[in-house]
Amino acid sequence: MKESLQALLCRVDTPTVCNAIEVAQGKRGFDAFTRGTMQCSAPGAAMVGFARTARIRAVKPPEEPAEVIKARRMAYYKYMAEGPRPGLAVVQDLDVPHAIGAYWGEINTNVHKAFGLSGALTDGVMRDLGDLPDGFPVVAGAIGPSHGFVHVVDFDQPVEIMGLPVAPGALVHADRHGAVVIPDDLVPELEQAIAQLFQSERVVLDAVKGKRIGFDEFEAAWAAFEASRT
Repeated sequence: MKESLQALLCRVDTPTVCNAIEVAQGKRGFDAFTRGTMQCSAPGAAMVGFARTARIRAVKPPEEPAEVIKARRMAYYKYMAEGPRPGLAVVQDLDVPHAIGAYWGEINTNVHKAFGLSGALTDGVMRDLGDLPDGFPVVAGAIGPSHGFVHVVDFDQPVEIMGLPVAPGALVHADRHGAVVIPDDLVPELEQAIAQLFQSERVVLDAVKGKRIGFDEFEAAWAAFEASRT
């Protein structure tokens, strides 16, 4: 991914990315995004990165021997510390919709930030909202106080977050609205698609934002807006 595209994606919100993908595809109907309302630790921040995936559980203690759990945990951290950058931790909680264990708190966010990851996406729980590091947003399914019996089940496998399938290495954009997987074949076109989207939106926004207009003015602006999108 070009540095200019990475910087641009960090500045725009996830709805913009969804719209720009449709601009690049030349049609509506793109649906590789999360469903439902998510919680964001840093509401004004967006994150983008290639997915480093894992699955966890926390409601019940693990049944495997302690040495197996410890070895898997260390292998997971090694996996998260490696791989392409920008990287994004994408962790599915297998206890959803009854998830209770906050995997993302002060310790894990600082650890994963130190690994060079740009943030975390999970359908599970986060906590320690006043102690999370700057520059590492967490977009989660819920907020809760406890870590429960949280443990890693596996990693580097396909996961599903709030209805969104995410394969290891997929390019993900996320913010307070949720998350989207950017199709690989559209990455080279995305900068231009975002510029085209902004140019098109300006036509109608310049006509109406902060103004009082009549229908005739609106009709003319909307016609110009639609023409700019074709």
